[in-house]
Amino acid sequence: MSLPRVTIYTDGGCDPNPGRGGWAAVIIKDGKTMELSGFDSDSTNNRMELTAAIRALKSLKEPSQVELHTDSQYLQKGITEWMAGWLKKNWRGSNGPVLNQDLWKELLAAEKPHDVTWKWVRGHAGNRFNVRADALVHQARNR
Repeated sequence: MSLPRVTIYTDGGCDPNPGRGGWAAVIIKDGKTMELSGFDSDSTNNRMELTAAIRALKSLKEPSQVELHTDSQYLQKGITEWMAGWLKKNWRGSNGPVLNQDLWKELLAAEKPHDVTWKWVRGHAGNRFNVRADALVHQARNR
């Protein structure tokens, strides 16, 4: 039995950074689109990027084959390139303790039931789903 296929576009940001933040996800499954968004009154860009991915993955009702697109190199490289080293060094990076450990750990747990492929997409480059996620971030942040 193959897993259901899901495509997700996430975004997050603060203005100023740190400051009032917003996060968003556009989730595409079976030709249908669902949107999620939220805000935090005191956050950072990186925390909002992580939160968007966590909330999107947690929203899935069953294990899925996920292609998750993010315009955050921090998120994409963190989960695909840096994570193994952080875990091997007990959550230490080249500059000391890894920032946002709480959210990285939550992301690992949210990812676990799924087969996730992490893709970086250039932000503000015309991808309609990335543009929509960005618009949702601005709406959430300005609530």
